[in-house]
Amino acid sequence: MIAKNPATLTKEAAEEIAIKALSYLAGEPEQLGRFLSLAGIGPQDIRSAAQQPEFLAGLLSFYMSDEQLLLAFTETAGVRPTMIAAARFALDDQGEIFE
Repeated sequence: MIAKNPATLTKEAAEEIAIKALSYLAGEPEQLGRFLSLAGIGPQDIRSAAQQPEFLAGLLSFYMSDEQLLLAFTETAGVRPTMIAAARFALDDQGEIFE
């Protein structure tokens, strides 16, 4: 279950948000292609990359860099936009992957 409060977001909840974000992106071919290009991977590598917290953090950074995509996803997923930032930092607090 996804926490509603960013202050109580666990790594597991952050991963759940990121996986939902990845699933949503799979339904947006143009955005998915843009993300994969920035990430430097091909579609065949998504499954293995999704096992890495850094990849998931990068995915959430990608959402944070595109307000329209962010808001469309959060509305569909039923989470507040601030949860994306909280999840991103719960997965990798080393700094932005996509700027």
